Amino acid sequence: MGGREREKGALKSALVVAGGLALAWVAMETAFKPWLDRLRSAIARSDPAADPDDVDADAAATATLDDTKGPDDVDVEEEVKVIEGSQSSD
Repeated sequence: MGGREREKGALKSALVVAGGLALAWVAMETAFKPWLDRLRSAIARSDPAADPDDVDADAAATATLDDTKGPDDVDVEEEVKVIEGSQSSD
């Protein structure tokens, strides 16, 4: 009879340990949720094969004036055409 009690005790101990680990996991997920969400989204956006230095250099090399124009920037060629058009109609 001692063997069965030992087996029950071992099973009970294993279940208590598994339950404790599950409870600890839930507590950690709940306590650190904002940081874990930010970390997971950053990992999802990242590309481990891409080198940030190469991406910045490629972006700077391929950038054109049209790509970097802001909403308040004026296109000089269009401004000259408007001025020439208004002078010719006078």
